[in-house]
Amino acid sequence: MALIPSIFGGRRSNVFDPFSLDIWDPFEGFSFSNSLANLPSSARETSAFANTRIDWKETPQAHIFKADLPGIKKEEVKVEVEEGRVLQISGERSKEQEEKNDKWHRIERSSGKFMRRFRLPENAKVEEVKANMENGVLTVTVPKMEEKKPEIKSIDIAG
Repeated sequence: MALIPSIFGGRRSNVFDPFSLDIWDPFEGFSFSNSLANLPSSARETSAFANTRIDWKETPQAHIFKADLPGIKKEEVKVEVEEGRVLQISGERSKEQEEKNDKWHRIERSSGKFMRRFRLPENAKVEEVKANMENGVLTVTVPKMEEKKPEIKSIDIAG
């Protein structure tokens, strides 16, 4: 039993996190929601634009971005730094080939183009950005400039 009831009838994966509500489908159970096979493929294609999850952490040495991109090859992803210190991660996930005799019951994996942009802080060394893709996780490392410590000059006191 959930400690915090949901007004939408969904269930929470974590009762202590108010934002962990599972997605509520208001059309669940209607006959037209199950007839995806009758829709044109363009209507079934789901945009991955908003679904690309990216973590950004800052360490003393760098800003590190990690993006989950399962099933995408590194050749299908672009990492760019635009003027004005804007990091852009973009790409495209191709949709699966459809066979004429296939009957789809559910399409949840997204396909299509995605793009995320981040304004980098002043201390980012944009000319030294590195990217690595391993096991479906893209890691972009943006080194930071060393902070200039104020120079302290001791003054002798006369007298």
